[in-house]
Amino acid sequence: MEQEKVNGSKELSADAASYRCSACHGDEDWALGHPIRGRAKSRSLSASPALASTREFRRTRSLHGPCPVTTFGPKACVLQNPQSIMHIQDPASQRLTWNKSPKSVLVIKKVRDASLLQPFRELCTYLMEQNNMIVYVEKKVLEDPALVSDDHFGPMKRRFCTFREDYDDISNQIDLIICLGGDGTLLYASSLFQGSVPPVMAFHLGSLGFLTPFNFENFQSQVTQVIQGNAAIVLRSRLKVRVVKELCGKKLAVPNGVSEHGMLATALDAELGKQVMQYQVLNEVVIDRGPSSYLSNVDVYLDGHLITTVQGDGVIVSTPTGSTAYAAAAGASMIHPNVPAIMVTPICPHSLSFRPIVVPAGVELKIMLSPEARNTAWVSFDGRKRQEIRHGDSISITTSCYPLPSVCVRDPVSDWFESLAQCLHWNLRKRQAHFPEDEGGDEAGDGDEEGGSGS
Repeated sequence: MEQEKVNGSKELSADAASYRCSACHGDEDWALGHPIRGRAKSRSLSASPALASTREFRRTRSLHGPCPVTTFGPKACVLQNPQSIMHIQDPASQRLTWNKSPKSVLVIKKVRDASLLQPFRELCTYLMEQNNMIVYVEKKVLEDPALVSDDHFGPMKRRFCTFREDYDDISNQIDLIICLGGDGTLLYASSLFQGSVPPVMAFHLGSLGFLTPFNFENFQSQVTQVIQGNAAIVLRSRLKVRVVKELCGKKLAVPNGVSEHGMLATALDAELGKQVMQYQVLNEVVIDRGPSSYLSNVDVYLDGHLITTVQGDGVIVSTPTGSTAYAAAAGASMIHPNVPAIMVTPICPHSLSFRPIVVPAGVELKIMLSPEARNTAWVSFDGRKRQEIRHGDSISITTSCYPLPSVCVRDPVSDWFESLAQCLHWNLRKRQAHFPEDEGGDEAGDGDEEGGSGS
């Protein structure tokens, strides 16, 4: 859970990156839970219709979440915690600004897609020549045969900075991320940053595009607005997942430290001889029965208490962002990304009364194989790093303090409902015909009130 210290200053940092939300740092009274007396400072909106339309919806303070001075009646209040409070940002107030002008940008392109080569060339040329920015790309992107044989693009290739996944750490070198492709490019960008994530601007050039709201036709003006700090953002919470495995037949004493990239942790104080891996997950953690024909049988703990045993094909633990992905297909509700929550959704449960649940974002879930489980289980993280879970292994899941800041076309609420309508066709149906003006509605409408077809 994102936690902020109340220090009486006029700024609240979103996290350790070089960006912050700018609409809520104009009054010290706001940090103490009092209504703001004046308007917060913010950058002026440009003439762009998409951005200008958000002016009337921008509020100046958070409307949600516990407040450190809240009282309940004359004698009751929330137990004071001098260290930190839970801060839940008002979606309408989330605006991007820069402490310093961004200089380096990571461009992520969907691989093995020839249709993206021209947009990739245009974007990189614009970033380098018009904005004088340093452009990072994955090494295999420049090894595409179509780019290798492009004589016009050849001289520019020498200006790129390249990296290799799982080998090179670029987390402290990137100011902005631009994705070209589908939703998978955003998930891939999340996996590259196991700590603080730079703002992400995602262009819809893939098959679905629920998480990629921008169209590429006007990319120059849109990219310029983001570089200038004139954009709304949605903070997509991620899951911090910790996998602890028993080392078969070995008890190794290894130095302290946990890998943030899902590699073998070199140890934990109380878990010497165990393999520890850690992941940051944007969509969901999926625990399933794998190739076995038996039901999966895993125990789910919440803050140390056993809450249920999952018998079925598996269980999905997802963020609100992931609620519109695998969880929605398994029957869960769709939750806006700004809602602080974790979803637990069974996959084809053996009990028909096992419905999906939503738990607070601050809790810790722990999943282990049940003692009576007939087979092992398998786990994957945003569809990647799939591995087997055996008896004695555990998966701990809680909300990460490093969200993914996704740049909006308009604002977090409008973009989300637009994606529901355009990508998932949410509540799409043929409109009911209206009554003619010369006919009464009471008699003709009886069939609809009793469950008629309404057509």
